[in-house]
Amino acid sequence: MTHIISKSTEETQEVGKKLGAILPSGSVIALSGSLGAGKTVLVKGVAQALNINEAIVSPTFTIVQEYDGSMMLHHLDLYRLSGEDEFESMGGEDFLYTKGLTFIEWSEKIESMLPDNTIYIYIDIKEDLSRDITIKGIEL
Repeated sequence: MTHIISKSTEETQEVGKKLGAILPSGSVIALSGSLGAGKTVLVKGVAQALNINEAIVSPTFTIVQEYDGSMMLHHLDLYRLSGEDEFESMGGEDFLYTKGLTFIEWSEKIESMLPDNTIYIYIDIKEDLSRDITIKGIEL
């Protein structure tokens, strides 16, 4: 388990950049944290590591964003979904077993569907507004 304190958006993005450099194709990464915790900021760093030049935006309303770089990046935000049934009906299970990297915000809504080798990232906002980032499933 890796534990990091981030004191800025840039530091959170740097964590993502380091992750993007070491994550193997086929990885599923479950992101947890409150609104504004920095989940999308972390994914922006991953995109930098994958040489993706497109602007990375939160897929809250589109549910899925896909980006092509040195590896495909699938970015899902399940905030608006009711749960596993809705995820399955949209074909979401395909993203759990694909090449590239799949980052899932609000993954707790489909927790029982996640592969056994899922990497979990928890981002907590501290009182001083720093971010406490805990990574389980891969060492950074």
